[in-house]
Amino acid sequence: MDKKRLFYIVLGPVLFAICVFAFRGTLTLAGAEAVGVLLWMIFWWVTRPVNITVTAFVPIMANALFNIIPMENVISRYFSDSIILILGSCFLTIPWKSTGLDRRIALKVLSIVGPTIKSQIIVWLIASMLFSTVLPNIAVVALFCPIAVAMLHAAGYDDISKSKPAVPILLCIGWGAGLGGVGSPLGGAMNVAAISFLQDLTGKEFMYIDWVLRILPFFVISTVVMLAAMLFMYRKEEPINGTKEYFEKELSKLGKMKREEKIVGALFILAMIGAFTRPLYASILPGLAPAYVFVILGSVSFFVTVAKKPILTWEAAQEGTLWGMMMLFGGGLALGELVNKSGAGAGIAQLVSGMNLDGGFLTLVIFAVFAILISEATNSTVSAAVTIPIILSFATQMGLNPIPYWLVGIIAMNAEFLLPVSVRAVPVSYGLDPGVMMKKGLPMLLVRFVVVLVVGYVCINFWPYFSNVSYLSF
Repeated sequence: MDKKRLFYIVLGPVLFAICVFAFRGTLTLAGAEAVGVLLWMIFWWVTRPVNITVTAFVPIMANALFNIIPMENVISRYFSDSIILILGSCFLTIPWKSTGLDRRIALKVLSIVGPTIKSQIIVWLIASMLFSTVLPNIAVVALFCPIAVAMLHAAGYDDISKSKPAVPILLCIGWGAGLGGVGSPLGGAMNVAAISFLQDLTGKEFMYIDWVLRILPFFVISTVVMLAAMLFMYRKEEPINGTKEYFEKELSKLGKMKREEKIVGALFILAMIGAFTRPLYASILPGLAPAYVFVILGSVSFFVTVAKKPILTWEAAQEGTLWGMMMLFGGGLALGELVNKSGAGAGIAQLVSGMNLDGGFLTLVIFAVFAILISEATNSTVSAAVTIPIILSFATQMGLNPIPYWLVGIIAMNAEFLLPVSVRAVPVSYGLDPGVMMKKGLPMLLVRFVVVLVVGYVCINFWPYFSNVSYLSF
C-alpha cells in the first residue's frame, strides 16, 4: 500500500475523532459523532483511497462501534423503498440491451442528425438529456459513447484522442446525462434520495408528477441556455461527413422491431405511466407506490418467454444490476439517517441560522454552492446524501417551508462538469482529454450556477405553485 493512500485512509477516522472532540459541546455527543461520520465520508469520497461504494458502508461501521442511533434505522436504509425502485428500474432496462431496444431507440433519434457540429451538438446533448430523465445517467453515457465513437470512426476519425469533433460530442454525452437527470425522479439515485429525505420529514408520499411540473421550467430554461453555450463554444468547428448516413445504415441493419423489444418497451411504458399517474389510484391502492410498480413489471420479464427463453434471466439481472450504485445510494440514505436522527441536522441548521440567513437570495447562494461543490468533487448521489438533509433541517429549524429550498438544492446538485469522475469518467475512457473537460466545463458550471440562482429565486418569489404541495403541510 502506498503511503499517500494509507495517509488518506487513516485521516478519515482522524477527522471523525476531531469532530467528536470539537463539536460535543456545541452538539450532542451523538450529533458530533454523526458530523464526524459526515466529514469522514466526504473526505474519502473526494480523495478516494477506497472505491466510493466501500465508503458507503462507513455508517454501519461507525454506528456499530459508537451506537449513535438504533442500528435498525441505519441498516434499513440499505434496502429501503428507494432501493427497490432502483432494483425494479434495472429489471426493466437490462433487457433493453439484450434485445437491442436501447440501440434501436438511440439510432432512431440520432438518424436525424446532420453533418455540422451545430446539429451534432443539438442532437447528442438533447438525446442524452432526454434519455437520462428516465434512465440512470451511467446507463445513458455507456449507451451513447460507443455509438458516438463508432460514428466518428466511420467518418474517418480513427484516433478519438486527437479528433476535434470528438470533443464536443463526448462532452455533450457526459454533461447531457447529468443535466437531464433533474427532469424526473427517475433520472437517477440522487433524485430518489432527495424524495426519500422529504418523505421521512413529512411522513407522506411525494407524487412524481409534482416533481415534473415544478422542475419543468428550470429543465426547459437550462436546456436552452446550456445548448446555446455549447453552440457558442464550438461555433467555428468543421462539419463531419457521413454521420447521418451512418446512423441510417446502422438502423436499417436492425430490421423490424422484434417481439421481445415490443414487450420490454411496453413494460417500461406501463411502469412510467404507473409512476406518474400515482395520484389517480393512490386512495384505491395505497401500497402500490412507484417502487413496487417498477419491481412488479420488471419481474414480469423473468416469466415472459420468446423462442422458449425468458426475456430476462437471473444471471443477466445479476450481471446488469447496478449493485454498487444501490449500495452507494443506501450509504447516502444511512448517512442522512445518522445526521437527522442524532440531532446533528437540527444542530447544524441552528448554527447556520446564526449566520443571519433569512431564507432569501444569500441562502440560495450558499445552498447552491454547497450542493454544486459536493457534486463536482464526487457525484450527484453523494451531494444529495450530504446536502438535502441539511437543507431540510435548516428550513424547518427556521420555520420556513422547506419545499422551495429542497427543489433548489435538487436543481443545483443535478449536474457535473469538471472532473473525470462518476459518469464523466466514461467519455474520458473513450479518449476525451480530462484537461479539456475541466477547461470547457468551468464556464458551463458558472453559467448553470447563474441559471440555478435566477430561476430558483424567481420561482420562489413569483410562482406560488413552486413552493406549495397541497398534501404536504409544515
